[in-house]
Amino acid sequence: MTTIETRDRPRRTTWQGYLLVAPAVAVIVLLVVVPTVIVARESFAIPDPLGGTLGGFTLDNYATLLDPVYLKTIGYSLGMAAANAVVCLVVGYVVATWIAAARPERQPLLLLLVIIPFWTDFLVRTFAWINILGSGGIVVTALRAVGIQAESFVPSQGAVVLSLLYAFLPVAVFPIYASLRSIDPSLPEAATDLGCSWWQTQRRVILPLAAPGIAAAVMLTFVPTLGVFVIPVLLGGGLDPLVGNLIVTLFTEFRNQALGSAMAMVVLVLMLASVAIAGIAMRIAASRRSSS
Repeated sequence: MTTIETRDRPRRTTWQGYLLVAPAVAVIVLLVVVPTVIVARESFAIPDPLGGTLGGFTLDNYATLLDPVYLKTIGYSLGMAAANAVVCLVVGYVVATWIAAARPERQPLLLLLVIIPFWTDFLVRTFAWINILGSGGIVVTALRAVGIQAESFVPSQGAVVLSLLYAFLPVAVFPIYASLRSIDPSLPEAATDLGCSWWQTQRRVILPLAAPGIAAAVMLTFVPTLGVFVIPVLLGGGLDPLVGNLIVTLFTEFRNQALGSAMAMVVLVLMLASVAIAGIAMRIAASRRSSS
């Protein structure tokens, strides 16, 4: 009897685990898997000139995306996402290093100051930058006060870059900060005692150990930047649209659901590829750290 009860316990535990996970799995299937399958199916459908699709199967939608106009938008989006990831990485590393070096009792407050902007709606934060960089904003007013004739910085590509940095900087700071906090303080101290300069300590000790957090920061900033469409419209005037703006235009203005779905699938593939590359980089860094 004891043996049977012992054998039955793991089964009951397993079924209880399945029941606990079932709601989360159902939500993921309904809100992620099913819409993705529908969009994937629509991307191969024949477009209806009046809107919607006519069903069937065709590769013309993906062939249309090879047009230089669409390739230029995809390339510009990849470049903007990469640039934003690099800027957020550099600034985020500096901020995370400063917070990690602060007194332990001050670090929660500093982290709170970093995350406070996330408590405000994304659209509200974007409109705030219009007021800051606009013709009557703080920046232009300050420049005019010192004798510099400045006009509105909106719309401009610089305003887009600055707003992207402001929007995604917190998600770059936290993983880097977590990696820095996990480093044994005796390691950089030992490197300094052995004669390493600040840069040598960073390059040979800190950066390799913080590589998982750095890779996560790059992934968390690069991937969502590909799908941003509010910032380029409000702060860039729609002059240099990203793929997110193009998808919205294809669905709403051109009423080309099939082509918009194909573009959405291309963006999804690019995002998955970037996540896979980041995962490979994190594994390589972890293997090097364990071997050393």
